[in-house]
Amino acid sequence: MSNPVDQFNAYRERMNEKLLEGNNKLIKRIFNLDTNAYAPGALDVKTKELLGLVASAVLRCDDCVRYHLQTLHQAGASKEEVMESLGIATLVGGTIVIPHLRRAYEFWEALEAEGVK
Repeated sequence: MSNPVDQFNAYRERMNEKLLEGNNKLIKRIFNLDTNAYAPGALDVKTKELLGLVASAVLRCDDCVRYHLQTLHQAGASKEEVMESLGIATLVGGTIVIPHLRRAYEFWEALEAEGVK
């Protein structure tokens, strides 16, 4: 399993299961809030995910960036939409975001290589 997308998904799934098995009400509520925040509303899912991507890049959370990239890929976002959003994130976050921008680009390429939406 050398594919970065598969590695990320396997780790995320395994650890989320462990976290939720603990039956901690606060953690479960945070997970639920996160899920509901990205549901369609006044903003569509793709727009919300682009916002999440920008915030995640500015906050320098690679796992979050990967999650939003994968969801955006599934939602049919174009490479141009993703890169423009990451450009805004780099502008807002400053040059410290550039390493995360590199890893985001690499992960997007892996998603494109899979060809799965």
